[in-house]
Amino acid sequence: MTSPAHDRYSSPLAERYASRAMLALWSPRERHGLWRRLWVALAEAERELGVAIPEEAIAQMRTHVDGIDFAAVAEYERRFRHDVMAHVHAFGDVAPAARPFIHLGATSCYVTDNGDLLLMRRGLELLREKVLGLLASLAGFARRWKDEPALGYTHLQPAQLVTVGKRATLWMQDLVLDLADLDHRIATLPFRGVKGTTGTQASFLSLFEGDHGKVRALDRLVAEKMGFATTIPVSGQTYSRKIDAQVLSAVSGVAASAAKFASDLRMLQAFGEIEEPFEKEQIGSSAMAYKRNPMRCERINALARFVLSLETNANQTHAVQYFERTLDDSANRRLAIPESFLATDAILVLYANVAAGLEVHPARIRRRVDDELPFMATEEIIVRAVRAGGDR
Repeated sequence: MTSPAHDRYSSPLAERYASRAMLALWSPRERHGLWRRLWVALAEAERELGVAIPEEAIAQMRTHVDGIDFAAVAEYERRFRHDVMAHVHAFGDVAPAARPFIHLGATSCYVTDNGDLLLMRRGLELLREKVLGLLASLAGFARRWKDEPALGYTHLQPAQLVTVGKRATLWMQDLVLDLADLDHRIATLPFRGVKGTTGTQASFLSLFEGDHGKVRALDRLVAEKMGFATTIPVSGQTYSRKIDAQVLSAVSGVAASAAKFASDLRMLQAFGEIEEPFEKEQIGSSAMAYKRNPMRCERINALARFVLSLETNANQTHAVQYFERTLDDSANRRLAIPESFLATDAILVLYANVAAGLEVHPARIRRRVDDELPFMATEEIIVRAVRAGGDR
């Protein structure tokens, strides 16, 4: 007997790879709950600046921020062919005193863009937490194996000796650089704020009867209510999609670092020096029972390749946003932004699992060192010969 869930496509990121926390972050409930919080913040700020919005309207909106009737929203969207207005009407149904004031003066990008910025900032924070955990795990490994000599490789050929622990610090350094990028993006990510349909704030100037000070105050108040210190100074209908490209650059940087680690480990496993964890009942190959395939690292590489393609996608989207905005970004961003975060989250889950269970084989490492030592000695012989008066 099959479940209806087996009769339709479902993203492997949701079914197999990403963490519950990251999946919850990009869920419709979280996204559209943020829209309602943004509408509450807007109404509160407008009322504080003198717009005649009844307290009862605000109270009803606050009461019904959660518990969205998604069936009602779907019915409205079938009628209106507009997702934001579907949610406006569904919110108005449960907060009737607020119906005239929900979304007052705003354009759809007030909730969609500001909501995406909130989601991306939290997504960056979730990735940051995982990177910190990885650094702690790799630091323990590096300390444990800091004195174990191993072949270094340049050009993928045996070179001077390093240690097993020192090599791990190369992986750590990449993550430290990623951490700096994540911290920078989290700290500097701006809010779109309250900008109107083309970025001129004309609708809000009309609402406040030409009072520019109140329009500026509205922009600042809403940002503060949503936890942002700054808003973008200039926008079209949307914030510049370059911001998406900058965020996905930081996200894809994490994926690239993980892919470098995974590639190194796949080769070390082929050499027999270090292996990713292999569980008691795990099957390496359906045909070759002796195989211990590095499937976790291979999956990291596979997912990283996908994430890196999405960074390019974000720049391409930014490049074709004509004038104040075009809508060809919308469907693309619904895919590219969440999936970049979900796939990178999945990569870090795998990375953490591998890093916590690395199996080092010192005997194999030493045997490979012994095989190459006679050739390594030639460098020292040359130096001594020159010191004795010879020609290098």
